[in-house]
Amino acid sequence: MSKVTPFLMFNDQLEAAIRFYTATFPDSEVREVARTGGDGPVIAAEFVVGGQRFMGYNGGPYFGFSEGVSFHVDCADQAEVDLYWDRFVRAGGSPTQCGWIKDPFGLSWQIVPRRFSELIGDKDPRKVKAVMKAMLTMVKLDVSELERAYAAA
Repeated sequence: MSKVTPFLMFNDQLEAAIRFYTATFPDSEVREVARTGGDGPVIAAEFVVGGQRFMGYNGGPYFGFSEGVSFHVDCADQAEVDLYWDRFVRAGGSPTQCGWIKDPFGLSWQIVPRRFSELIGDKDPRKVKAVMKAMLTMVKLDVSELERAYAAA
């Protein structure tokens, strides 16, 4: 068990969120679920998404999510970016900017190709600036466009 575990406070969508997250990411599972009554709605749960342990609670409308906390999804390539992006959009997610998408439950996710991190790790500040400038014009990140900006710098 991790010493620190993200705890997500939902209004009343915890069960639907868990279904979506565990169906979307490999290495995911539901570990424990507490219901109000024998077959009542889920009130609390422990679950794993992409190997990361989470705890969740249906706490009512008192708390909401903001972009101040987001989850970074490391994608091997453009195909994986497209896969996750499409899953979030089909589920009712709202694309924002720079590879960020808000899921239907209000959580923000960063769908990021590994190549982006490699490109901005370059020692040439002109190349890094060009990649960052290109990224700032995108909604979903596009590896080929990022590489074009890098090459042109």
